[in-house]
Amino acid sequence: MKSQNGESVLARAVRIFEAFTPEEPALTVSEISRRTGLHMATASRLVAELVSHGFLARDADRRVRIGMRMWELVTRASPALSLRDTAMPFMEGVHDVVGHHVQLGVLDGDDVLFVERLSAPGAVINYTRIAGRLPLHASSSGLVLLAHGSADLRDRVLAEPLHRYTEATPATAPQLRAVLADVRQQGYACCPGYVHPDALGIAAPVRNSRGKVLATLSVIVPNETGATSVVPVVRTAARGISRALGAPTSG
Repeated sequence: MKSQNGESVLARAVRIFEAFTPEEPALTVSEISRRTGLHMATASRLVAELVSHGFLARDADRRVRIGMRMWELVTRASPALSLRDTAMPFMEGVHDVVGHHVQLGVLDGDDVLFVERLSAPGAVINYTRIAGRLPLHASSSGLVLLAHGSADLRDRVLAEPLHRYTEATPATAPQLRAVLADVRQQGYACCPGYVHPDALGIAAPVRNSRGKVLATLSVIVPNETGATSVVPVVRTAARGISRALGAPTSG
């Protein structure tokens, strides 16, 4: 069924789910209405139906949040689940060495989406979280995915304005092309201060059985002298995940 403006019920439901953020996981129906642009009556009706199916849930104060049924279905059918299961022992090994953040990222649209992360109390600042995103040009994981992605993807990203997080962020097309060339030549990305001056991101490619880059393994460590000594640890672990996925041993 479609609304008078031609939008389907599914499209309106998607808008409702997208209204929630990690910072604001619970919203009132009026907040959902305002954020989605849906009429209050429409928002209320759709929220009630989604609650009845368990896709949304109501708190004691009547605020609405994503329901456990949604988590159950997504986890059951997630294409990232086997990747996460395969990667986790290697990520734990890397985390034992670096003691800060270890992340698993995949390409989703024009962003890197982080599907798993290990951290520790007192670890260096890190803007990412599980199910969080960063643009491809600014993060070590994103640069690996972009360097090994399609030409169409690179052309699209290079044609867009590039947000500069710090003075070190590659924010022009020539700068980004040079960084991508280094990533392909080195076999990993090293990004000192690209997202935050105090943080250094290092990422290496994870390949599938056809040798295609499927994901990235990355660490975020303090941006200080000697921090790049963990590069071999990251690359070795990424190769280990790749081998466990049936990839060729090189890369």
